[in-house]
Amino acid sequence: MLLSVITINRNNSKGLQYTMQSIVGQGFKDFEYIVVDGASTDNSVDIIKLFEPDSRLHWISEPDKGIYNAMNKGIRMAQGDYVVMINSGDALIHSNVLERMSDQLRLKGNPDILYGNIIKRWPNGRTLRDPQFTDGNITMFNFYTGTINHVGTFARRALFTTVGYYDEDMKICSDWAWFLNSIALHGAKVSHCDIDTVFFDMTGVSESDGKHADLIRQERRKVLEATLPQGILADYDRYASDIRVCRRLHRHPVAWRLVRLIERLLFKWERLTRKTSY
Repeated sequence: MLLSVITINRNNSKGLQYTMQSIVGQGFKDFEYIVVDGASTDNSVDIIKLFEPDSRLHWISEPDKGIYNAMNKGIRMAQGDYVVMINSGDALIHSNVLERMSDQLRLKGNPDILYGNIIKRWPNGRTLRDPQFTDGNITMFNFYTGTINHVGTFARRALFTTVGYYDEDMKICSDWAWFLNSIALHGAKVSHCDIDTVFFDMTGVSESDGKHADLIRQERRKVLEATLPQGILADYDRYASDIRVCRRLHRHPVAWRLVRLIERLLFKWERLTRKTSY
């Protein structure tokens, strides 16, 4: 089996129905669908049962210890070569997304991680197409400043054996830490394709009006300090803003040439005015 699609849910029956409809409506057949419900007290289980005639569906409903515990449950249940998270409230954009992404896995030589574009969607109807890192050239700096989105990303299931599962002690950033570990430290082969894959629900825990911004910063900092040598992390802390400015200038060749000219003139001026000590 090629794919295991995993949805986690707790007390979001409306979002769950929207998500499940987008997945069971896929024309692609070579996948299983796993729903992990956290003992919901609304009618989520009734919604799941509506889709039971689909033989691709497997589900459980039981208490869990949080989002990442639920995700790990789904991964351990999975049988596919690749797993992809489409959480309650998110949805595949078209009925052929899984087929197109499966074709891309083959065309790109079966990378360890494949991701497309997501469409972020807010409750007020606002949407934003977020292609993330479109060249697929992801470095440690990308993880210092951001990450790829775990929703809609196809990850080789064997990576979770090699790298480890999501850290269940973290509340928000465990997926970020997992990608950092897999790509930046373990050298997982990653690729991007220009396909819109998922409507991403911007009311999720990590996106809620900046409410959890402090916790996100604290969790990321803890991982960075545990991962990077102090001297290297100090360079990231000191030069990250400058790197962002340089990347932005590179997108505008005239501005970049002007900055380089000024830098060269300053360099020559410093050499001419430098006092030599004997």
